[in-house]
Amino acid sequence: MANWLVELMPGWAARRAEARLKMARYQLLEQGVRRAFEAAAVGRRNQGWKATSKDANAELAPALARMRNRARDQRRNNPYAESGISAIADYSVGHGIVPRPLGRTDRVNEHLAELWKAWAETTACDADGLNNFYGLQHLCATTIPEAGEVLIRRRWRKASDGLPLGMQLQVLEPDYLDESKSGDLANGGRIIQGVEFDAIGRRVAYWLFSEHPGAMGYRHGLESKRVPADDVLHVFMILRPGQARGYTWLAPVLQRMKNLDEMDDAVIEQAKIAACFAAFVSSDPTGEVQAAKPPPLIDHVEPGIIEKLGPNESVTFGTPPTFSGYSAYSWQALHAVGVGLGVPYEILNGDLKGVNFSSGRMGWLRFYQRVHVWQWRMLIPLLCAGVWRWFLEAQLLQPDAVFEDVPAEWVPPRKVVLDPKAEGDATKESIRNGQMSWSDSVREQGYRNPRALAMAIAADNTLFDELGIVLDCDPRKVGAAGAGTVSGSSEPDDQEKSKETSETEATSDA
Repeated sequence: MANWLVELMPGWAARRAEARLKMARYQLLEQGVRRAFEAAAVGRRNQGWKATSKDANAELAPALARMRNRARDQRRNNPYAESGISAIADYSVGHGIVPRPLGRTDRVNEHLAELWKAWAETTACDADGLNNFYGLQHLCATTIPEAGEVLIRRRWRKASDGLPLGMQLQVLEPDYLDESKSGDLANGGRIIQGVEFDAIGRRVAYWLFSEHPGAMGYRHGLESKRVPADDVLHVFMILRPGQARGYTWLAPVLQRMKNLDEMDDAVIEQAKIAACFAAFVSSDPTGEVQAAKPPPLIDHVEPGIIEKLGPNESVTFGTPPTFSGYSAYSWQALHAVGVGLGVPYEILNGDLKGVNFSSGRMGWLRFYQRVHVWQWRMLIPLLCAGVWRWFLEAQLLQPDAVFEDVPAEWVPPRKVVLDPKAEGDATKESIRNGQMSWSDSVREQGYRNPRALAMAIAADNTLFDELGIVLDCDPRKVGAAGAGTVSGSSEPDDQEKSKETSETEATSDA
């Protein structure tokens, strides 16, 4: 800095020097942090590492549609993608996540259960008329891993439609959201990729097209319409705070799956080239002059063939290059795909080679933890609870409506038992120790109504007692080893023996 500037503006020069000193201290501190953390270091090793500090919505905006389309292409053409996505839906939904009303009285619970059965367990709940509610659950559970999210729209119906309930559910792909709708609003809210928020961050509306943008005969230039959030359920896995949209679960493994497809094609082409058995005949130009008319060449080779060659002729066979690392590469790539999707390798590939009970159980326990996360963090709170709320609102229009706010307990499908005897004994011990109720254990087995099961057991026991039938599995009369229990012994015979003994003793005394 020129000395005359310092003399002319000493205050400005002092402030500038102080700012430069602070910048130097910051640079020294930053260099120290980078030296302490290799992940923050710069240099040749981390050259080309792209990392941004954008929020979830800014990162997804330019990539959302492209990743979704590529994921759909993989599911259509890659069997491993289809297997992984189907496994997620099969184990998280299965035959359905079933509600159990928790009203104040049994009459209310039974009435709502019957109305739910007439509406949700038939195709009357589906706007397309193809699935019951549990089928819609499975459809949503396959759409979410593939496209990243799914929308369920409430459709009101007229009484003249003849439905058990004047409401239906319409499942929409995320393409219906108008991603061009983004920006701030005059009321302090904002729109993020078709989702409208108010000033305090609550979802208040969704901007939806009336038809799929990729449908046949789609009218270009069709404008989206604002649909209140009360009529739309937006279901996706929330991975970052403030995330407005979901993205495909195949995102971490899309590139690996594409590379594996290309590797498969290369190995197949290599096998085709190797199948082209080729022979080449060469002659020695320094030898004697051959006959003017060479003998005809054979066009195929047979086992045991003996063919004479001409003078100074020899035969060599083509040896195409081979690649011996395909098995190891595919094994590693499929393991990475399974880890990225949260699905065990054995389910993804159907390969059970080298799996024993212990290793299989450890893998399944980890997988079931993921299934519970999908159920209780996404499907039940965002899908099932919302549909139950709509169900209670729609039944208010019925003549025998229930006007109290009845919550519901959702029962996921029964999990697969790897060792029925060991896990059955563990459940029995939990019930006996008071760590679990019998009703809870019954629901874990997939039964919807423990009371109905108990009544069926009581009816069977009454029938067997009337007919004098004693089954080996009856714990009232037969022990665990098949021997008669004390309470199950023949009481009339014991009483007769006791009576005869008393009479004998009385006679002897007399």
